[in-house]
Amino acid sequence: MCKSFSEGDIVASLRDRLQEILIKNKLITQDDLNLALQVQKEHGGKLSDCLVKLNLINEKDLLIALSEGLGFPPISLARYKIEPDVLKLIPKELAKHYQIIPIAKMGKALTVAMADPLNIFAIDDVKSLTGFEINPIIAGQKEILSTIEQYYEEPATQVIDEIIKEVSEIDIEVVKVTQDIGFDTQELVRLTKEAPVIKITNLLLERGIEMGSSDILIEPWEHSMRVRLRIDGILREIESPPLKFHAPIISRIKVMSDLDIAEHRLPQDGRFKLKFQDRVVDFRVSILPSFHGEKAALRILDKSTATLDLDRLGFDTETLAIIKTCADKPHGMVLICGPTGSGKTTTLYSILKYVDSPEDNIVTVEDPVEYQLEGINQVSIRQEIGLTFASCLRSILRQDPDIIMVGEIRDFETVDIAIKSALTGHLVLSTLHTTTAAGTIVRLVNMGVEPFLITSSMVGILNQRLVRKICNSCKESYPLSEAMVEDLKLKDRKGPLLAFKGKGCKKCFNIGYSGRIVIGEMLTLTPTIKELILKRSQEAEIKSLARKEGMKTLRENGIKKVLEGATTLEEVLRVTAPDEKTT
Repeated sequence: MCKSFSEGDIVASLRDRLQEILIKNKLITQDDLNLALQVQKEHGGKLSDCLVKLNLINEKDLLIALSEGLGFPPISLARYKIEPDVLKLIPKELAKHYQIIPIAKMGKALTVAMADPLNIFAIDDVKSLTGFEINPIIAGQKEILSTIEQYYEEPATQVIDEIIKEVSEIDIEVVKVTQDIGFDTQELVRLTKEAPVIKITNLLLERGIEMGSSDILIEPWEHSMRVRLRIDGILREIESPPLKFHAPIISRIKVMSDLDIAEHRLPQDGRFKLKFQDRVVDFRVSILPSFHGEKAALRILDKSTATLDLDRLGFDTETLAIIKTCADKPHGMVLICGPTGSGKTTTLYSILKYVDSPEDNIVTVEDPVEYQLEGINQVSIRQEIGLTFASCLRSILRQDPDIIMVGEIRDFETVDIAIKSALTGHLVLSTLHTTTAAGTIVRLVNMGVEPFLITSSMVGILNQRLVRKICNSCKESYPLSEAMVEDLKLKDRKGPLLAFKGKGCKKCFNIGYSGRIVIGEMLTLTPTIKELILKRSQEAEIKSLARKEGMKTLRENGIKKVLEGATTLEEVLRVTAPDEKTT
């Protein structure tokens, strides 16, 4: 009891010292500290983490303050090589739990990098485990976690090779496909239960989750198979197993998704859940027959990494304010448009979370339900039994909803019911596959919607794209050339204009990007815009008038993000079209 009390006193004293240092050096104010302490009291966690998450101080300044005030030296782990015999002293699970990593040993002393050097309990546990005296030094939390993954994880090729060694050639030989005789189903069922096949399949799924990918593609070719991950919207090829594992892996995925393992001629869709590091990750599966075999596309739906917060998606302040104004309307339709993979569904979910309240009856109809939201009634359509968007909407309207979300408008019947719902006192949110906000109006008219129905029901149309964020660990600036400044119509800006890019580092896999943000253009239906719609005006006329009335285009908002240092000029030019001159 005495020891525990003594440690508690030491921890409290050190944390008081940290607070004193931060305020004395004017890194935070007393109000900032009170806010962080309140958040810590309500949600738990470390005070330092609360300060960083609330953007009251950046991690670098915090480390400097800890180092100078408490006498703990800092370290940059990216420039340090850890020897294997040192790494073995602390198990990976313990390193992750305490956010620590051993750096070096000398005699009976072990130097350990810690995100929280004030954690007396972590130091005692490591001391008891290793028998060494512990010398703590400071490193950033993100840097420690990425270093743990880098050093403790075995390369995928090595793991796959070791798994393959466990099975002989005869164990993994798959019956050949011919025009007359299909796969031996019993043989495939047996192979899907073999340990090597299960291990390789799990390894590929875990790699997809760990690298933050949104999709895993498993593709067969004549003499090999290819596995690719879509990371931040870009496909990257990773180490792949030999071709002879292709059919067993696909069959294993089918078993996990409760699909027909004997069917190889028709497309199949399914889903399954996987528990990974104390969290459950959903996988949406699509199997497509191709010339050399079945191709599998797995969409990873990881709730722990999903940002379903409208304020954190990346919209500029002006566009965000307009979106919220439209979402706060008691009735009307808000459409989100953009190509596949532009983040429309995430924005829809974020708007739903923004407007959600106990007073509202919210119902969604989706194909399929991607994220399950607490307190919101979600319906997944099933075309094979006649449960379509249109039939669902008819039933939903009899449920007295306040807010309706339609995952996607695909035909006239669906849009007709959705618009009539907006006219009868419901707020309707949906998506449409178009490339511009103004083009959405023309698309609706071409689908058969009367212009007067559009002007009466529509309150706003958001067109959006996703752009990759520059990695903060290797970001550097460079001046824009005069030619580029003129081409981007930025000559009215004063002073030298800087753009930014990522050099590439270990944290971003030497790509220079890490994560994505959204850029958008928001078209609101003003009285003058409605007049053009009623005249069945073309897209260019509607867009030109909207720009005169203050609408910022995708490219304009993208360039703003470039100058703020959030993304690169190349990314914006890649996903946006040039703006026409306003006439």
